[in-house]
Amino acid sequence: MVAGSISHEIESPVEAKRLWNAFVKDGHNLLPKQVPEIFSSITLLEGDGGVGSIRQINFTPANEEFSYVKERVDEADEEKLVYRYSHVEGGMLGKKLASAKYEFKYTPKPNGGTVCSSVFYYDSLPGVPNDEAKIKEIKDMGTALFKKIDDYLIANPAAYS
Repeated sequence: MVAGSISHEIESPVEAKRLWNAFVKDGHNLLPKQVPEIFSSITLLEGDGGVGSIRQINFTPANEEFSYVKERVDEADEEKLVYRYSHVEGGMLGKKLASAKYEFKYTPKPNGGTVCSSVFYYDSLPGVPNDEAKIKEIKDMGTALFKKIDDYLIANPAAYS
């Protein structure tokens, strides 16, 4: 088993609180509407969306590796704009990964805009090699997804204010 992490940072002209509201507070509605080619639905299975809540993300056939993942919210700090969650079922768990945890921070920039930092922490299953091409693919997909929502917020300045 290999423990690792993938870090990524993206800058946006959008205010940090709006990004938080869009991705964290309303992502279950926004992502399937704005990125329907990837997300077919996101359903809250347990809780109210806060710490301990479980949600299921269902993917379209465009995601060839898995059809769904269940996530547990580990932290949702609206003051610090930090969001952490863990995969508890589906996704690559049991296929390539023993565990998968994510952390997102939305940091306001002094002159406006936001730096969004993300870290993906994982433990791979024994015998699964480190795949640099897959790491690049994960970062590129994350950037494309972020950019799509970022563009939506820029085009709709009243949304999530």
